[in-house]
Amino acid sequence: MNHNIYRTIWISDLHLGSAQCQADVLLDFLKHNESEKLYLVGDIIDFWALSKKIYWPRHHNTVIQKVLRKARHGTQVIYIPGNHDENIRQYDNYVFGDITVKNSDVHRSASGKQFLVVHGDEYDTIAQCHKWIAKLGSEGYDFLLWVNRFLRMTRGWFDIQSSFSLAAYVKFKVKNVVQFISDYEESIVSTLKDQGLDGVICGHIHHAEIKDINGFLYINTGDFVESCTAIVEHSNGALELVKWLKTEPVIAHDESLEATL
Repeated sequence: MNHNIYRTIWISDLHLGSAQCQADVLLDFLKHNESEKLYLVGDIIDFWALSKKIYWPRHHNTVIQKVLRKARHGTQVIYIPGNHDENIRQYDNYVFGDITVKNSDVHRSASGKQFLVVHGDEYDTIAQCHKWIAKLGSEGYDFLLWVNRFLRMTRGWFDIQSSFSLAAYVKFKVKNVVQFISDYEESIVSTLKDQGLDGVICGHIHHAEIKDINGFLYINTGDFVESCTAIVEHSNGALELVKWLKTEPVIAHDESLEATL
């Protein structure tokens, strides 16, 4: 497979250190996609999971090595911590192994648009005000992902190809969760739309999307525990949502903006 070369790539919610991380798919994505700039948009390392049980298989270490190698070879790597790796926020503007830590950043696209890049938990009232509820919800979500991982293994035994996600199915069957996603999007947009920005690029809720909300572009990178998605910027400034299946990329054209933004 040929390498895809982009101006910028955004990935988030890798949750390295958690059994739910799809490190094999992530490594395949990193292997076949290069960029001038790479944003790690939070929850890269899952310290919540690691605080309960040390889990760090070889693939997770290889992911870190792969990112460090990209940084050494000229990719500008910016790490924006999230709530699962919030202890890294104290190192705002520090550089570690050619990787710059920033709590937020403003990215200027090739077409001149300005996007705030932030993990997004800052705009989640539950994460900010009721951390114990957020952690309880994380436990339930992890359980669904564990069940989903078992289903993937079962399909693999029988050579059944499917990208079905139990966690995603349950999430969008629960009215309150759907409302939460809508409220989250509206909270970010209403807070930022008058700050001279053209949009926001975030993660946090594991729901990849490119959406225009009243002239303000809301972009969510998704995750690499469930949907395995990323946002990419082409050389002309066009932004696109990419869903990655191991050994074969699938471009989500119906959720992308083909025009230069």
